[in-house]
Amino acid sequence: MKNTLYMVIPCYNEEEVILETTKRLHEKYDDLIKRKLISKKSKILYVNDGSKDKTWELILKITKEDSYFSGISLSRNRGHQNALVAGLLTAKDYADVVISMDADLQDDIHTIDTMLTKYLDEGVEIVYGVRSSRQTDSLFKRTTAQGFYKFMQFMGVDVVYNHADFRLTTKNVLNHFADYKEVNLFLRGIFPLIGFKSDIVYYERKERFAGESKYPLKKMLNFAWDGITSFSVRPLRLICVLGFIILFISLCVMIYSVIMKILANTIEGWAFLAISIWFIGALQMISIGIIGEYVGKMYNETKSRPRFIVEKNLLESKNDK
Repeated sequence: MKNTLYMVIPCYNEEEVILETTKRLHEKYDDLIKRKLISKKSKILYVNDGSKDKTWELILKITKEDSYFSGISLSRNRGHQNALVAGLLTAKDYADVVISMDADLQDDIHTIDTMLTKYLDEGVEIVYGVRSSRQTDSLFKRTTAQGFYKFMQFMGVDVVYNHADFRLTTKNVLNHFADYKEVNLFLRGIFPLIGFKSDIVYYERKERFAGESKYPLKKMLNFAWDGITSFSVRPLRLICVLGFIILFISLCVMIYSVIMKILANTIEGWAFLAISIWFIGALQMISIGIIGEYVGKMYNETKSRPRFIVEKNLLESKNDK
């Protein structure tokens, strides 16, 4: 089986960790090549996502000194998912199999061996790296993360529980992935949708080696909302169901009011009336907002703007030489 491995690592302001990441991955590649699990043509591809620090300068330095490494730089910051896609679509032209991971060393690089074994020995085309536990997370992050996956499943989105973007994919899978042209990206939902033989490997996620998380609460909430609205129309259906429930309640209230009128036992209910009006008004605004979110996504898709622009590709530069 073909075994040229490319690793894709999105980088945004990772100057504090990238040298350590380079050191550890170099040692890992030495070991994998020695054991003949991957070919000598294998590489690690850093994707500079418009970093504002010295990340790109360090990538240039690394690629000059170490033949295992190469890089591409986007014209501006496009976000983690777009940077990852840029790397995957670039790597698929050179590799037989691609593994994506973050630069912060939270993903266990020793899990790469197991992923490759499943690919080489069992013919698995997508291997998902799944966290075995969330003990290193704070209570808040652990609760919200688990709630996110459960809510996604409730909304009908097919996602692998506790899987982020640490995964192995074959060239065949990425060739089909290239046909997915949508602007609103949620890769954790796209790869299960593609299909092919898949499996899971569990690993213990570590603390971030250095630097700060690039996914604060606000970004996490936006990411979750994008995932739901990109892969499920259930929120729209829930609005319809809620409308029927409110209609039923209003009919009951109307019947109750008529009976009270006949019995001459009317009760002043201005407070109830005011609360009802405010409730229905808020519900309408929320419903319009949800519908507007879907309309906005359709608007972005119809424009068909590029998801990213690669400003510099060191792989092409080396090939030109």
